[in-house]
Amino acid sequence: MYLELQQRLLARVRDVIKTKYELELGGIAIEQPPDLKMGEFALPIAFELARKLRKAPKMIATELAGELAATLTGDFAGFEVAGAGYINARLSRAALSGRIAASEDIGRKTAGHVLVEHTSINPNKAAHIGHLRNAILGDTFVRLLQATGQQVDVQNYIDNTGVQVADVVVGFVHLESRTLDEVRTLITAAEGAEGDKRFDFMCWDVYAKVSQWYGTGTEEEQKARKALRYATLHEIEHGGNETAAVAELISTAVLRRHLETMQRLGITYDFLPRESEILHLNFWALAFELLKSTGVLYFETEGKNTGCWVMTRPGAETTEGATDEDAKVIVRSNGTVTYVGKDIAYHLWKFGLLGRDFGYLPFFEYPSHTCWISAVKGAEQHPQFGGATAIYNVIDARQSDPQANVIQALRGMGHTAEADRYTHFSYEMVALTPRCAVELGYDVPAEDLARPYIEVSGRKGFGVKADDLIDKLIAATRKETDARQPERSEADRQRVAEQVAIGALRYFMLKYTRNSVIAFDFKDALSFEGETGPYVQYAIVRARNIFRKAGTSPEAVLAELAELGPSGLALLESADEIWGLWLRAAKRGFVLEQAIAASEPALVARHVFQLAQEFNNFYHKHHILTEEDAGRKQLLLATAAVALRELVAVLAWLGIEAPEVM
Repeated sequence: MYLELQQRLLARVRDVIKTKYELELGGIAIEQPPDLKMGEFALPIAFELARKLRKAPKMIATELAGELAATLTGDFAGFEVAGAGYINARLSRAALSGRIAASEDIGRKTAGHVLVEHTSINPNKAAHIGHLRNAILGDTFVRLLQATGQQVDVQNYIDNTGVQVADVVVGFVHLESRTLDEVRTLITAAEGAEGDKRFDFMCWDVYAKVSQWYGTGTEEEQKARKALRYATLHEIEHGGNETAAVAELISTAVLRRHLETMQRLGITYDFLPRESEILHLNFWALAFELLKSTGVLYFETEGKNTGCWVMTRPGAETTEGATDEDAKVIVRSNGTVTYVGKDIAYHLWKFGLLGRDFGYLPFFEYPSHTCWISAVKGAEQHPQFGGATAIYNVIDARQSDPQANVIQALRGMGHTAEADRYTHFSYEMVALTPRCAVELGYDVPAEDLARPYIEVSGRKGFGVKADDLIDKLIAATRKETDARQPERSEADRQRVAEQVAIGALRYFMLKYTRNSVIAFDFKDALSFEGETGPYVQYAIVRARNIFRKAGTSPEAVLAELAELGPSGLALLESADEIWGLWLRAAKRGFVLEQAIAASEPALVARHVFQLAQEFNNFYHKHHILTEEDAGRKQLLLATAAVALRELVAVLAWLGIEAPEVM
């Protein structure tokens, strides 16, 4: 609703300026005054017009305010000139309280077919804390897009033929001397296991062991091990051999575990495109011809990239006739294709520009839908994927260069509109506070205890497995829930513990802007004070208790608010902190649009925290249940109802449930 009012005001200002001054302006700045006593909107437009009209800003502001006051009525209570030329707009609290109570503001609806790719963990070991940031950011952004009415396909790219999978195959086959049948038996025995007996946890240890093995031994041994690594990789990429069969078993089993881990956080997927099908369905061969025919790729005959097919990097300055030593290699001189080359082919498919499709097979069942996986030959009946109008790739900031090269290739091929709708949704890494590392049982050197954070490394085996983290958070919240709610059933207490733990984790990952490094800390994440998930959840529990004790429901209270009584209206007009809470609640659609435009879910997290803060301040200041004046009590209950409705709705956008008790 706030967004609608803002747009209505801006449209009218633009019309008045065009009619009165015969000027057409592009963007018009609009602000919110620092104090609600000054109004809800502030327009500095008179200062810009003063230069064009050669008139004093205050005179222009007075003229505009008069025109706006004469034509914008109803929801707008009046316009005033402030300072040297600001125009302050006041809203009608009486009129808007009824509108806010009667409707849930979700902003403008948008049509479109959007593809969001997130998570994309190498299927070679258990997911870790860094993967959780990617998945939670991606899943939340999907929820935000869906809130605007867009069709969103959620994809999780699986690099099942990469060097990380090859390393685990080397570990099982060459270090542990396991056959294909023995690996299959190991996977079967691990189904439904807990803790370190989970298959992806075993792979975590094998991967760390192999990584260390590569770096030990004599120079000749290291050379031989490197050759073994790349021979294994080549066999996996080629397919049709026992090594590839072992890789298929391992990567598929680990992938299932990844999906189970993410499902614990409410994260689901629609389609799992695998690199093996991109290779075996010859996506690259088609893309290669398109890239050559459009001149994006050229064959280098000189310099360090001799014999390679290369492309000019975005923004590179090149001299005609000179060798571009910084050109991006897409096909190596030995004929192998780089990651970027395969990614270009994949993104041509995403936009429906390749002219070839995957086969599709059902792979994983969620309560709400089936998740499909790519195949060389798939089922006859299947959903349609690809052909999106816009793409968001949730990939960490270290991949900015490869992502920029894919976009550059699309532009070079003439797909400018698609390149403009391709967003690299980048983010920074997740580390641990030294305190958290110690709590997890790691030996932290004394000199590292004073550092702000400690980086994790799966290759070195130093890190936090996602399932371990979730288990530890649930155990901590379960202990607190048992102490606070001993009368509740075992199932109820476990359910609340899970809701609070997962809410704490998701909120912690979302409250920081994407370009911030996160130092995860158990104590900070689980705190009931400050900017945390449990703080917001507890505000909801507190609001629900009001209605439980009052013997009514939020819906019934809001339904009865057809018109405020005199005492309620007087309180709304005089108590800026109450009106501020209503105004904050009306900003849901405004914040949603901002978050999508900036690809920044942290804006939504900040909004819901501020709403919880303002509700808690309201709760402590006003004695709602003991208020004797019926009109004032009606307003106080309605304020709590609006806050509760918005808190629950916005938390749901963040993938966080609202527990009944805490």
